[in-house]
Amino acid sequence: MHVLMRIPPYFELEYRLPYNGIMKTTVDIPDSDLADAMRFTKAKTKREAIVTAIQEFNRRRRMAELTRHAGTCKDLMSVEELVQQRRKG
Repeated sequence: MHVLMRIPPYFELEYRLPYNGIMKTTVDIPDSDLADAMRFTKAKTKREAIVTAIQEFNRRRRMAELTRHAGTCKDLMSVEELVQQRRKG
């Protein structure tokens, strides 16, 4: 025997809406920190300041991860080899 379950309409609407990659959330950010973020990023809106700060944070963390791997690949030239190669022309 098959049981057919009916999904409530409010759930159906949620699944039909396209996901645009933006998540809305509520966060308590100290006014002075947000003001500094807006000043440093030269943002015109709070959203712009927060998005810019998050992007910059992520960029710095990715760079830190990359620097941990510096010099670990034996197939790449060392700095000294690169300088010698450039001198040869």
